[in-house]
Amino acid sequence: MAEGSNSAMGGENLLFLTDEQLRKGIEAMFFAYRGFTADPDRILDAHGYGRAHHRALHFINRTHGTTVNNLLNILGVTKQSLNRVLRTLIEDGLVESRVGRKDRRERNLFLTEKGDTLERALSEAQRERMRAAYRAAGPQAVAGFRQVLEAMMDDEIRRQYLNMRDRRT
Repeated sequence: MAEGSNSAMGGENLLFLTDEQLRKGIEAMFFAYRGFTADPDRILDAHGYGRAHHRALHFINRTHGTTVNNLLNILGVTKQSLNRVLRTLIEDGLVESRVGRKDRRERNLFLTEKGDTLERALSEAQRERMRAAYRAAGPQAVAGFRQVLEAMMDDEIRRQYLNMRDRRT
């Protein structure tokens, strides 16, 4: 790319980002994350849940029948932390834990109808925000944004993400 041809950055050369440009990007991510989580936080709060519950619901929905160990790996949390969240979701009738078909020691997790309804409300709030942002930014920016996010991931996490992204459920 020729110098000055990047109109999205006002002609700034992306190969030589200044600390100030990086700081602005970091701050934009912090504020975007606040917006991205604000709508689901309000829904979760009304149910007495937090973001950990949301992440569990999201990935149980995304990987129907996932095992507790797989969910631990995806979320990168302690077993104790996940067990607290799962216990609440199971007791409240949002998640069902079934004995594994292949290995009876495993527990496979599924959303109940009630869990699916809550997960859909949480995800739709985030999809609406992302849809509006993507439309405003345009397809080139969307692809670039995804590239930046993927490049920020550690190698192992990127592999896990790409495997999950490419899996059809």
